[in-house]
Amino acid sequence: MALTEDPRTAPSIRWGILGAGGIAAAFADAVRSSTRAQLVAVGSRDRTRAERFATAHGIPTTHVGYRDLVEDPQVDVVYVATPHSEHREHALLAIAAGKHVLVEKAFTRNAAEAEEVLAAARTAGVFVMEAMWTRFLPHVAAVHQVIESGEIGEVVAVHADHGQFFPFDPAHRLYDPALAGGALLDLGVYPVAFAHDFLGAPTSVSAVGALTETGVDGQLGIVLSYGDRTQAVLSTTLWAKTPTTAAISGTEGTITIDGSFYAPTSFRVRRRDGRSWTFDQPVERGLQYEAAEVARRVAEGATESPRMSWADTLAVLRTMDEVRAQVGVVYPGE
Repeated sequence: MALTEDPRTAPSIRWGILGAGGIAAAFADAVRSSTRAQLVAVGSRDRTRAERFATAHGIPTTHVGYRDLVEDPQVDVVYVATPHSEHREHALLAIAAGKHVLVEKAFTRNAAEAEEVLAAARTAGVFVMEAMWTRFLPHVAAVHQVIESGEIGEVVAVHADHGQFFPFDPAHRLYDPALAGGALLDLGVYPVAFAHDFLGAPTSVSAVGALTETGVDGQLGIVLSYGDRTQAVLSTTLWAKTPTTAAISGTEGTITIDGSFYAPTSFRVRRRDGRSWTFDQPVERGLQYEAAEVARRVAEGATESPRMSWADTLAVLRTMDEVRAQVGVVYPGE
């Protein structure tokens, strides 16, 4: 079973990290340990936080604030790792400075903001991609191979869940409407993007949910329909650590992906005729694969990735916009 390309074979590129939180640390660790790229600068509004991050990840330059980071001539590409509410502003800032951009998922709060960012990128001629790392992982490439080979027949059902337990705290970013909190944009984006990856954009969306005391979505059940025959059944919650598994079922068999389905993991194919086999080729970390994709596409002069295209990002956001509309979640300023 062929895997995706080794991230260490991607060209070198110089990264600037915008934001110094947990996901930025995981990304920096993966880039530093598993690619040929360089981490050249980090920017944070907090000087101490920036300096600690730089020390932890061997980054030579720190910036207080984000404008200096995006204007740093050492930086080729900016990784935006701030809360969802800030993605549009920070991506536009980097694009205006002529930098390529990788924006943490969810790309923006909504499709309208994404269209604004992508229009700016188109005008500037820079590369922009949503950091949906799952799309670039070896097991996902292998699942696509299984489906394309016809081994499970016609796909008729996709199931995926992503729940994590977060105790209620109105100041936490996932409970704060001003920071575009809620389960969907942070956790639910994974099952929604997963369904889009294998089935495309749905013909209809149906969602039910329960809101938190702060008015963001705490838990959601989502059904995406694809014509008369095929559905994706998805769920997400802030209130429990769920199995975080996924399954793709076809007329001839099922692929069951172990938790966490969106991270490097294994899967099992069980055919209707009784045959079965397992894919289990683990890799460490995982974020290096999306970083390598950026480096390769930038080197070839592309402005988007075919595996996470601008159209893909917009389609996922439109689905999530419809989910939020149905359950009544509106962020300040929308």
